[in-house]
Amino acid sequence: MKRLAGLVLTAAFLILQALCLAPPVDAATQQVMMQDYAYGPAALTVRAGDTVTWMQHDQAPHDVVTTSAPVAFRSPQLSAGQSWSYTFTKPGTYSYYCSVHPDMRATVTVLAAETPTKQPSPTPSKQTTARPTASSAPSSSSPPTSSSAAPVSETPAPAAPVTQEAAATGPSLDPMLLVAGVVTAVAVLCLLLVGSRPGG
Repeated sequence: MKRLAGLVLTAAFLILQALCLAPPVDAATQQVMMQDYAYGPAALTVRAGDTVTWMQHDQAPHDVVTTSAPVAFRSPQLSAGQSWSYTFTKPGTYSYYCSVHPDMRATVTVLAAETPTKQPSPTPSKQTTARPTASSAPSSSSPPTSSSAAPVSETPAPAAPVTQEAAATGPSLDPMLLVAGVVTAVAVLCLLLVGSRPGG
C-alpha cells in the first residue's frame, strides 16, 4: 500500500512539473525603457495578448498615460528602479506620454493575435472548395467533375495548398503538453501494473 501511495505521489509530481514548465503558447513580454527623459523604443509593435513592461531608469519620476488608444490606461508614477506592466488585449495603436514630462511620447501598435487570424483562413477556403463541388455535383457525378473545364481546375488548385497549409499549422500543440500526456500515460500504466500484482 505504501508503494502504491509513493507511485501516486510520484505521478502527481511529474504531471504538475510538466504542466508548470509548459511556457505560454503565444504570449510574449516586451520591455520599454524610461531613460534620459525618453521612452525606448519610441515605437513598438506587439500582438494581442502580449505584455509590455515599462522600466524606469531616470531619477525623475515618470508614468505612462494614453492619449489616444482603443483602451485607455494610466500607470502610477514610477521612481528609479520601478517597473509597470500592461497586457494588451485589443488591437490598435496606443499613443502615450509621460504626464510629468509631456515631451516624452511613444506608441505601441497591437496586431491581432496569430491564432485567430490563421483559423478563419482555412474555414472560408473549405467553404469555397465545398461550393464548387456542390455546383459541379448536380451537373454530373464525381469523376466527370475531376475532368471538367479549366476554371473548375483553377478553383481547387489554390484550395489544395491552403488545405495543406492548414493541415500543417492546424495541430499546433505545445510540445510540453505532449510530454505531459506521455508522462501521465506512463504513470497510469505503472499504477495499473503495480496495483494488479498479487501480494504487492
